[in-house]
Amino acid sequence: MKGIFSVLVENKDGVLSSIAGLFARRGFNIDSLAVGETDDRTISSMTIVSTGDQRTIDQIEKQLNKKVDVIKVRRLSETKSISLEMMLVKVACTAATRSAVIDLCQITGAKIMKVSPKFLLLEYHDEPEGVEDFIDLIKGYGILDIQRTGTISMSKS
Repeated sequence: MKGIFSVLVENKDGVLSSIAGLFARRGFNIDSLAVGETDDRTISSMTIVSTGDQRTIDQIEKQLNKKVDVIKVRRLSETKSISLEMMLVKVACTAATRSAVIDLCQITGAKIMKVSPKFLLLEYHDEPEGVEDFIDLIKGYGILDIQRTGTISMSKS
């Protein structure tokens, strides 16, 4: 089962390390972690995605709530939240394959960020499963480099 946690924390040194340490000490896996400031510069928002059985996910929520620097923990439902991930991918291109990659970008909504004689640099964002699907589509052309953000999520209500 997947646990998606939206965690508001104090924006100060050591908080990320403390949260990561909690996961490490307890043997919990972090599938994805994204952190950014909120509209209040003293508070950061973390989206943490982890997998495990029901007991593990419940335990993660309890442990996060015990942390001093944690302001609020919300567990998000996959069906009642929006989750997105962004990636940059450098795809090998020749004169013969360039138009096919451009067509794929138009169909999928990927943006072409840089054009070079040997590659195209693409930006793509979607639900995490959609990002995986896009990677599957583009890998036949040759992925030279790829960078992915962590998942960010927000409740629909």
